[in-house]
Amino acid sequence: MRFRYRVLPCICMVMIVFTFFPAKAKASLPVSAHSAILMDQDSGRVMYEENAHEKSRIASITKIMTAILAIESGKLESTVTISSNAVGTEGSSLYLKKGEKITLENLVYGLMLRSGNDAAVAIAEEVGGSLDGFVWMMNQKAEEIGMTDSQFSNPHGLDSTENHYSTAYDMALLTRYAMKNETYRVISGTKKHRASNSEEDWDYVWKNKNRLLTGLYEYTTGGKTGFTKLAKRTLVSTATKDGLNLIAVTLNGPDDWNDHIYMYEHAFSDFKPIELLQAGPVKDVGIKQYKGKIYVKHAFTYPLLDEEEKNVEVKFKLIKPKKEWKDERNTPEIVGKAEIFYDNERVGSRSIFYGEPQETFSEQNLSKIWTDFIQLFVGIGHHD
Repeated sequence: MRFRYRVLPCICMVMIVFTFFPAKAKASLPVSAHSAILMDQDSGRVMYEENAHEKSRIASITKIMTAILAIESGKLESTVTISSNAVGTEGSSLYLKKGEKITLENLVYGLMLRSGNDAAVAIAEEVGGSLDGFVWMMNQKAEEIGMTDSQFSNPHGLDSTENHYSTAYDMALLTRYAMKNETYRVISGTKKHRASNSEEDWDYVWKNKNRLLTGLYEYTTGGKTGFTKLAKRTLVSTATKDGLNLIAVTLNGPDDWNDHIYMYEHAFSDFKPIELLQAGPVKDVGIKQYKGKIYVKHAFTYPLLDEEEKNVEVKFKLIKPKKEWKDERNTPEIVGKAEIFYDNERVGSRSIFYGEPQETFSEQNLSKIWTDFIQLFVGIGHHD
């Protein structure tokens, strides 16, 4: 949501400013992949990158988009009848049969664990009404997420269509978006899944192709593999350790398993999640009406290097109270905003709420950090 700001010369607002350790500029690491990126899942900070914005074919990591659209459709419990078009799809397959009936949920498991191209087409036909309809949905979602250097032309990533590409950065954005969905997290992190088979007296049993998840790296939480002749090896993975939730993407990476482990190990060693803003009451406020009455609902944590010492600021902006707010019932729910900056770029924000905070919040003492900077701040509407 966008916010609009207006400055009036005669009306004041108090801004609180304090400094924490900064984040170092993103760096490159010696990896085998032509394009690579390591991103913090929670904040979106890019920790390492190599040709991260270069457009490339992406092969089956395309299916992350297919999976999240299927999940968001709300139709996972519906039964899908497999078409001849789906059965005839080349490449990796679940070996579905024409006329076979299977739930959309099981198709998504087969898509993510075994990279079934037949499952991708069946999902597209069910969710989008047709392949073309689903491709339109894919590109709409990409635009919504902010994947500005991506174009989708199929649901599986095969080289059979033109204008199908993305970047390591865009695929990290997509994965960050998908990982906010609990169902996606469960499916992506499943090592083995059993699905009923309507055509035979045995069940499908699918083991995840993501070797990082199934044994190579203990901190892996999910991801998706990919390969085509033109794209070469592509890989998206996620990992969690010591409060850090990370996303790694490699495109055209001949040694991608080790690339991901290498990036993760460096990040887990070098970076620590630092709470730059605590949740709880904002104390020692210079505006009488706000004293003991304003608070932040959610903390803000950002990964930083141990040696970093500057360039991160947190600024609090509060609306100047209006006369009608003497009756507290007229005071708006949100009366300000805390903005977090790194290298003068905003990396996050939290709304400041009016009222009694939850008892579980830790108190935040902001004494001795008031500045003389005065400005009006209006148009606050995002509930963080």
